[in-house]
Amino acid sequence: MFDALFVMALGAIVLGAALGYAAVRFRVEGDPLVEKIDAILPQTQCGQCGFPGCKPYAQAVAKGEAEINQCPPGGEEGIHKLADLLGREFKPLSAEHGIEKPKAVALIDEQTCIGCTLCIQACPVDAIVGAAKQMHTVIAGQCTGCELCLPPCPVNCISMEPIPESVENWKWKYPVIKLVAAQEVAR
Repeated sequence: MFDALFVMALGAIVLGAALGYAAVRFRVEGDPLVEKIDAILPQTQCGQCGFPGCKPYAQAVAKGEAEINQCPPGGEEGIHKLADLLGREFKPLSAEHGIEKPKAVALIDEQTCIGCTLCIQACPVDAIVGAAKQMHTVIAGQCTGCELCLPPCPVNCISMEPIPESVENWKWKYPVIKLVAAQEVAR
């Protein structure tokens, strides 16, 4: 009987070690669905969707805790891509989360800037540089156009300038078939 207990304990130790090794060796980093959803989102980190950033919103969408139509910077094109990925029906952009606007970048009027650093603290992507009581400027390549720097500025020296479409930032628009056009073709 003692031999049977010894064999069972040895088997449990070997099996436990094998499972522990497999858990470390074959571990999956993150949720692949969350990663795909996050890749579709515009990465503005603006919080207009009701979440503190794009990754938390992607996690909520993957869990079914949030709708796919809560991201104004992603717009209709982003909603179409999310609907295709998740196999859900397209919904128009939720009005309570904002409206779709053209892509923009923050621009600081350097003559008016007082160097309060409130815009630097508000920027979620560290696109604003400067020092206290010194002029600030925006690194246009890093600015996501989230508009979070606008409200804290006490002198209203920040404006949002639309980014003109060029060869470098042009993207293929999501194909949308208008119902009227489809009916005309059918006639």
